[in-house]
Amino acid sequence: MPKTDAQFDPALYAPVADRIQLFYERYPKGRLVTELVSRHDGETVFRALAFRDDDDPHPAATGWAAERDDDGDINAVACLENAETSAIGRALANLGFTASLRRPSREEMIKADRARRRLTITPGTLADNPPLQALANATHDLLELIALAERRGFSRRRAELLRGRAIGAVPLSPRRIRRLETRLRAWLRSRV
Repeated sequence: MPKTDAQFDPALYAPVADRIQLFYERYPKGRLVTELVSRHDGETVFRALAFRDDDDPHPAATGWAAERDDDGDINAVACLENAETSAIGRALANLGFTASLRRPSREEMIKADRARRRLTITPGTLADNPPLQALANATHDLLELIALAERRGFSRRRAELLRGRAIGAVPLSPRRIRRLETRLRAWLRSRV
């Protein structure tokens, strides 16, 4: 999604339900386990574990997700459920179930779109502050660069950590974003 788009196209991203269906088709004896890690100060954090077989002692993949109660209409009424679903989507993506051409799930892209909208200035707000729009654009560019690096073999765990920082509750500084972009670009160049 280019940074100039006001909207993302949900048709390009599969919902987590599609990933779950693919998982159980491939691993009929598999299981998905979720854990509520924390719920305080309006934030809910879930961890999901994906097991390929019902007697596997260790998960084949894990996924984490955090949602805020005050972040959008869905979270206002179903923050707990939304965080759990997102964690399952991450675990399944880490196991290779993307169900679409793009790795993030539709739910993740909706969350990223909400974050981008929070950072984007609309006419008449905060005196139309251009630096905040620039920060939103830089954050979006960083997310796209992380996705590209991941497609080229960048560690999923490291990508998840970077994504979490990029769309976390506290925005990254422009300087930090530039440093991360520089490192990712250098990593990509080393893979050519």
